[in-house]
Order: sequence, then C-alpha cells, then structure tokens
Amino acid sequence: QNQIIHPSFPPSYSEPLFIFDLGASVGDVKWAPYSSTVFAAVTTEGKVFVFDLNVNKYKAICIQAVVSKRKNKLSRLAFNHKLPFIIVGDDKGTTITLKLSPNLRVKTKAPKKAVPVDPHALEVQKLDRLLSLVRELPEGELVKETVSTVASN
Repeated sequence: QNQIIHPSFPPSYSEPLFIFDLGASVGDVKWAPYSSTVFAAVTTEGKVFVFDLNVNKYKAICIQAVVSKRKNKLSRLAFNHKLPFIIVGDDKGTTITLKLSPNLRVKTKAPKKAVPVDPHALEVQKLDRLLSLVRELPEGELVKETVSTVASN
C-alpha cells in the first residue's frame, strides 16, 4: 500500500489519517513546498489532483486532465520551489508544466494585529490544527476519516 507521509508528521502514527480514492492508480504524490496542507497527485488516467486539507479534507480543490488516458499515463510530479508551477511527466517521457492558479498557492498569513510570526511556524500551526481534528481513543488507537474522492470523467 502506497502512502504519502508529510515531512513534519510524527513518526509514531502507523495508521493513515485520511484515505483518498482517486479512481485510478496513482503515479506520484508530492507535498507542496509552500504549504503544510497542500499536496498533489497524478494518476495513470492522466489527471492531476490538487488537495488543500485546510480548505477541504474530503475533495480535491482542483482536478485537471492533462493527457489522454488511452495513450499516456502520468507517472511523476514535482512542485517548483520558487515559482507557482507543477511539472508532470508521463510514461512516454513527455513533461507538461502547469501554472497553479492564485487560489491554489495561497500562503498562510499571520493575523494583522498579531506579532509577526515566521512563515514556517504559521504552517506548523496550520498542520497542528488539522491534526487536532483527529481524536485519539483511550487505547491509543486513532479515529480515522475514510474519504472517498472519485475522479469525475
């Protein structure tokens, strides 16, 4: 079973907190370098899914078909660390660059009247808020949310 682990996620959790069904085999998944709650996935049916768990824990905030599912299968994905682009690659060696729309690349801002906070600390706080929604049972087992996001044709 393939899993995506957030770089700052506590290693003590052994069970998934969220499960997303994209309706096809997943070629690659990456966390966005600019947000602790944004990740993208590519499928073998030629679609790119962008999720922001801070906006919606249940569905992708963007689904884009980028190649013909009959001819090509997406197999790689990478976020640009400086510019708002994603590059995806397929099984034929073709690469496609996608520009993220402004709503897909919003950075967390500190409250206006608050003391200035390091952007990394804001991202950690945002992820902590999201993880606090997952309750622990007395025996230490996690209550998981199973989320089904089916790719629309």
